[in-house]
Amino acid sequence: MSFSTVLSAAIRGLHIDMVHVEADVSNGLPMFHMVGYLSSEVKEASERVRTAIRNAGIQMPAKKVVVNLAPAMVRKKGASFDLPIALAILASMGIFPERRLRDTLVVGELSLDGRVKAVPGVLPIVTRAKEEGCRRCILPEQNAREGALVKGMEILGVGHLMEACRYLNDEQKIRAVIGGAEYQTHQETEEDLLDYCDIQGQEAVKRATEVAVAGGHNLLLIGPPGSGKSMMAKRVPTILPPPTLEESIEITKIYSVLGMVDKERPLMTGRPFRSVHHTVTKSALIGGGVFPVPGEISLSHGGVLFLDELAEFQKHVLEVLRQPLEERKIRITRTQGNFVFPADFILICAMNPCPCGNYPDYNRCTCTPAQIRQYLGKVSQPFLDRIDICVEAPRIQYEELTEGKKQESSAQIRERVCAARKVQQKRYEDQSILTNSMLNVGELKEVCYLGGKEELLMRKAFAALGLTARTYHKILKVARTIADLEGCGTIREHHLKEAIGYRTMDKKYWGR
Repeated sequence: MSFSTVLSAAIRGLHIDMVHVEADVSNGLPMFHMVGYLSSEVKEASERVRTAIRNAGIQMPAKKVVVNLAPAMVRKKGASFDLPIALAILASMGIFPERRLRDTLVVGELSLDGRVKAVPGVLPIVTRAKEEGCRRCILPEQNAREGALVKGMEILGVGHLMEACRYLNDEQKIRAVIGGAEYQTHQETEEDLLDYCDIQGQEAVKRATEVAVAGGHNLLLIGPPGSGKSMMAKRVPTILPPPTLEESIEITKIYSVLGMVDKERPLMTGRPFRSVHHTVTKSALIGGGVFPVPGEISLSHGGVLFLDELAEFQKHVLEVLRQPLEERKIRITRTQGNFVFPADFILICAMNPCPCGNYPDYNRCTCTPAQIRQYLGKVSQPFLDRIDICVEAPRIQYEELTEGKKQESSAQIRERVCAARKVQQKRYEDQSILTNSMLNVGELKEVCYLGGKEELLMRKAFAALGLTARTYHKILKVARTIADLEGCGTIREHHLKEAIGYRTMDKKYWGR
């Protein structure tokens, strides 16, 4: 047989396109020609494949070899096509019957000696293969555990090209792994030993953080250097509820595309926490490139994005966060097409109130009013409107540091957070809403009903604080979360007062 086809896949952003690797070995001038809208690394596969086949002990005939990666309009990049190209050529040469490759997807990179090397994006590729009706996948053995996360798929991990050939020729057995059994229930050991009991004082900030996590609200911490803002933020993962299996798979897919999963323990059973330096670019934050890949926002999906020293970020970088915070997804448009990346995360920011960090303590602050305005002006009103909770972290007093009072642990706080999340899950079980922060305007009227006293309080706050429609709705959402933490079915006056208190920092520091 001179013609054969092997099924493979191309990654485009987070989308997977199925690719048919077609090989034709025929009489003619000896050559190795590849077509199909290929990137430079895919074109280089001709040399890797030819050398790997020879070093595997198989002599390629002096014939015309043409390889086509279809469909031609889909851009192919990366080295994951090496193994399917090699197997398509070998099937065309009659080394093994092509029928053995039916209903089988193949990905893998080849070294020059024929060894099969790991490739990124295996989890979303295997998931798409199952959707397309494939029954098995031939993968690099380093990626076999990752592929086995997909339930019901037969995963064959190979370490060498000849191992794959012998299996396809019924000369060698490879122990197949049926996905979905062992790795779905695996729980990683928590390596992070941080705990909220390490933080002395700052009870109001701890409370605000608990409310933010319970309802999925965005949080801004303002205070002088050394007041514990970063300590507080870095311990947020310890009070987040554990992700469900579906959430873990979704998070793992994003990290898989970027080659950031552990080959031995691929399933990410914890929620991501991404701390971004203030020199980050727009593309690194939201994703991008000529052929866009996910950025830090998508890597925070299902978890937390932490921006320390908020006012040090370039203003145009902060502004790109506005749309993802509202839509919970990122849309990037290129001439090659539209790319959509997930962006459902909790944003936590920390900043000093002025360049020296001591405002409004005039005995310590050395900044001029113009310097303070310029510093705070780096954070725009539209960006602040998307922050649900803004709380001040005051300077820690000596007595607070040295008192022997036992502080509440992360486990105790997480217990209350999980209880509040369960209340929300039950309330929104028939809707695509996970937390109170995801409520839209129509649902707010039903879920956040205010009585007479509460309505009067809200009216006064709206006028006194100069609230916008967006900040008004955010106060209602936060009040709903505070009520859920208390186990109260309706929003009471004291819930609303606490939620309004989390917006007063706008007025104090920005005068808005």
